[in-house]
Amino acid sequence: MSKQSRIQNVTRAVQELQDATDLIDELAARRLGINRTDLRCLSRLTARGPLTASELAAAAGLTGGAATTAMDRLEQAGLAERVRDAADRRRVLVHLTEPGERAVQEIWGPIAADAQAELLRFSAAELEVIEIFLGRALDNQARHADRLREESAGPR
Repeated sequence: MSKQSRIQNVTRAVQELQDATDLIDELAARRLGINRTDLRCLSRLTARGPLTASELAAAAGLTGGAATTAMDRLEQAGLAERVRDAADRRRVLVHLTEPGERAVQEIWGPIAADAQAELLRFSAAELEVIEIFLGRALDNQARHADRLREESAGPR
């Protein structure tokens, strides 16, 4: 198989993975009774642990106001809560609640376990290539998200 054919196959597989992930996200949001923006915030809290409102906004690519609204909805759904930082009482951190952690585990735990099992099938050298590819793909997505944000902001 030619290199170009392999590139096309990988590109198609990435697109299909993105679509499958999008479907999981839609089904998870419905199950949790939240919208996709709230789900993105939940994802960032799951990946990074407790965050301040501004850290959560930046991590989720939201304005401060949009992040506050999402936090309000996550609190109303019982999935997250605002807690004063024990080390600095001026700071407020957004934490997953126990029900939030359970919901995340119920939905994504089996997916993560299956992914881990698949990754164990690769050699260390293959995993290194996958890690490099995913890092570069993430950088590419971030660059183009910035580009689209700038284009949607319009002329100033």
